[in-house]
Amino acid sequence: MDYTKYDKPEVGRGVAFGVNEAGEPYAREARGCFRLHEEPWLGEYPDNFPTDIFEVRFKNTRRSFYQNVNNLSLQVGDIVAVEASPGHDIGIISLTGDMVARQMKRIGFNPHNGEFKKIYRKARPYDIEKWQEAIALEHETMIRSRQIAADMGLDMKIGDVEYQGDKIKAIFYYIADGRVDFRELIKVFAEQFHIRIEMKQIGARQEAGRIGGIGACGRELCCASWVSSFSSVTTGAARVQDLSLNPLKLAGQCSKLKCCLTYEYDVYADARRSMPRLREPLQAIDGEYFLVKSDILAHTMTFSTSKDSMSNLVTIPVSRVREILSVNRNGGKVESILGEDFEPQVEEPTYRTEEDSITRFDKAKKRKKKKNRHNSDESKTAQDSGQNTQPAQQGGQGGQGGQQGNNRHNRPHRHHHNNNNKPKQE
Repeated sequence: MDYTKYDKPEVGRGVAFGVNEAGEPYAREARGCFRLHEEPWLGEYPDNFPTDIFEVRFKNTRRSFYQNVNNLSLQVGDIVAVEASPGHDIGIISLTGDMVARQMKRIGFNPHNGEFKKIYRKARPYDIEKWQEAIALEHETMIRSRQIAADMGLDMKIGDVEYQGDKIKAIFYYIADGRVDFRELIKVFAEQFHIRIEMKQIGARQEAGRIGGIGACGRELCCASWVSSFSSVTTGAARVQDLSLNPLKLAGQCSKLKCCLTYEYDVYADARRSMPRLREPLQAIDGEYFLVKSDILAHTMTFSTSKDSMSNLVTIPVSRVREILSVNRNGGKVESILGEDFEPQVEEPTYRTEEDSITRFDKAKKRKKKKNRHNSDESKTAQDSGQNTQPAQQGGQGGQGGQQGNNRHNRPHRHHHNNNNKPKQE
């Protein structure tokens, strides 16, 4: 079947809908257009044992684990109808085999009352059609629910709405700083939309994962692509990595500290353990040296001869710092902070052109002004000489032209004038 002729992708659920040649609706997995998808890296390994537990994903980041009680032949990408409370829901098989057990262990999943919910069947055309109708209602329902919450004066923000596959229940995801009494809101929603209502509070990071977007690195947000569990991020992670404590640079699109601040935190923390802690300046015969900055990964430390300014900067390795500290603790001073074996670093040519200069635009602007002024002076001189050699043509243009010519000649010039033909002053 030529899917591309009929497909209509649904980005939030990673599925494409269409109508086959017989006129029946169908749905198929559309990889690459949904979030938090998995790659079967271990699918062909011999330790991938089959199991009756499958991971099923729904809209955006919502997923759960279900049991194949009917021994259906299922694989990744199949559209299935699963047990819900109440009714049934429609989802996509996202994980199979022993990877399911590893995933459950990683996220700490525990089935409700010790029993897994069931996979009923593969989705039929009737299920697909009902599912499409439910998805089509989500955006309008979200806009209307926001208006209702605002009219009731509730301090909350409804970020997303997800309908169940059978269209008898909807989950409203909301964000609130404190506790919200939404009992009256649920009654209004039930009367307005004629469905069962489930309110689910999420955090700012989870909302960013559900909505998605592009980060400062130019790639898709981690919370929308592969991060499923969020750990607390503090400014201590930025301090350990010697990052500037600028809120605009450290905050992500969720207005919280970026999750990627913790990715390299352990590497920097381990490297910092080998760096000596200096509480006082290094003592040398030629003066005291104060610590300015440390390059953790390069294992170098930069010192200055002034405590309040960046003057006479010297960068030495950590091993040399330890040698100086041992001498200072014994009451001595080193002759030079650089050491006898120190070799000055020669800067290699960068072969940079003038295009890399930040002030190149200012220089070009000044040159352009000088050039334009010189050209204007030359043109004025040429006009003066031309007017003096052709008095008949200038006079024949009428009084207005003669007046303009006199005004031009009255202007001061930096270059030579023809004093013999100088016009009379009025």
